[in-house]
Amino acid sequence: MPSVSPFAGFTFDPAVAGGLEAVTAPPYDVIGDEALNAYANSSPYNIVHLDREVEGDGEKYKEAARQLGEWIDSGVLIADPEPSYYAYEMRFRLEGRDRAIRGVFCAMNLEEWGGAVLPHERVLSGPVQDRLGLMRATRANLSAVYGTIGGPCQPLTLLLDEITKTLSPWRTVDEQGVIHSMWRITGQTNIAGWLEDENLLIADGHHRYTTALAYRSERSESDGPGPWDQVLTLVVDAGSEDPPVLPFHRVVMAGHPAAVGQRVRDLQEVLADLDDERLVYGVALREEERLVHRVAELTGTPPTVIALHEQVIGHDLIEAGQVRFTHDAVAAEAAVRDGEAVAAYFLPATTAERIRAVVDGGGTLPPKSTYFWPKPRTGMIIRVF
Repeated sequence: MPSVSPFAGFTFDPAVAGGLEAVTAPPYDVIGDEALNAYANSSPYNIVHLDREVEGDGEKYKEAARQLGEWIDSGVLIADPEPSYYAYEMRFRLEGRDRAIRGVFCAMNLEEWGGAVLPHERVLSGPVQDRLGLMRATRANLSAVYGTIGGPCQPLTLLLDEITKTLSPWRTVDEQGVIHSMWRITGQTNIAGWLEDENLLIADGHHRYTTALAYRSERSESDGPGPWDQVLTLVVDAGSEDPPVLPFHRVVMAGHPAAVGQRVRDLQEVLADLDDERLVYGVALREEERLVHRVAELTGTPPTVIALHEQVIGHDLIEAGQVRFTHDAVAAEAAVRDGEAVAAYFLPATTAERIRAVVDGGGTLPPKSTYFWPKPRTGMIIRVF
């Protein structure tokens, strides 16, 4: 994979900013309007005041840059005195089991797609332009790209085994009960050597990585080499950590969905029947003014989301902005019940291994095909250029 290196991260000083619960947030692209207001109101230093989607509003980008500078000057954010790596752990409960996902934050050299950095989803131009406007103003990586290596990487696993036994200097619990912890790792550690033979599959952050490439191109042309040649990245060894890959469901706002498959009783039964290996998906739609739930089976090979777009939804509706994405199945169903949408399509969870198989075969997935969960908490670490 591209060379990685330590960096002097910026973190919140709890003595000035308060606890991490009040100043951190999920990634910007999974925060709804109501939640955004709640985070913004929780603290004047919550990271959403900087890292939020503002749809091309230049003044808001400038305000984010002003606030970032003010937080640094006033000691709300403090810089690590020396370049370091940062171990990261997310502890959670899923399907009745206690789990943990661990990785390491680093500064990763940027390279064009298709070499040692592998995308698995198409990107949309709107989010890239938004993130690019914010990066131009703040000159920082406010949140990390999240990538997985095939692994297993035994030296990294052994290092994380030892570090995560110790007391964490940075720890918070999010709204879903996930415990996020972070530790400093000396910059002399040979993490770059351990990872050099791996390639990196982008799990979360395709738009952030594409934005970083665009910003590098701009700055390199005017200023030559610099910190814009790297991007803040959380690297997770999928061979050892087995990160869960939950689905993004599809909420379709236009068209005439066909009533296919077998009718079932309710959403609970739909979710129970979903199966990525057999390509079984679900749908909620209105038939004769009644909300109806169905499950159906597609043909092909997993992950199911590819077959769903090829055989049912198509790609034109996405390009026309007529498809919304949510990991909340109840909210997707409610959109149909309330008449906001014509159909909601429910997808099964898949695996990092199946996604990598698609990429290795030269393919990509539709936008918002996977919801790697849990996600690293924005605001735990910031990389300022």
